[in-house]
Amino acid sequence: MRYIRYAFLAILAVALISVALANRDFVTLTLLPSGIARIVGMNPSIDLPLFVVIFAGIVAGLLIGFVWEWLREHKHRAEARRNAKEAGKLEREVRRLKGEKHKGKDEVLALIE
Repeated sequence: MRYIRYAFLAILAVALISVALANRDFVTLTLLPSGIARIVGMNPSIDLPLFVVIFAGIVAGLLIGFVWEWLREHKHRAEARRNAKEAGKLEREVRRLKGEKHKGKDEVLALIE
């Protein structure tokens, strides 16, 4: 299984390197519309290699997806936390009740029950 993982990572690395080598030309990326850029007083564009723009888009999409999924699963994590708290409370109650049931009895008889 480890070799399959290494083979997959090697193929992925070769694919990413080939995309980067094929897209080395510089492109102009405009960060703000020209009207807003004039108001703010900053340069609205930047020159980057195309592969940087592609990889940055992939990373941004992954991060947005991870955050979205983390927010979506909040109710499941909260429910699991409540269930764990309830299970701990019930375990403590069972221990307390077992201790009260066998209080004052012979230890051997308490073990049998």
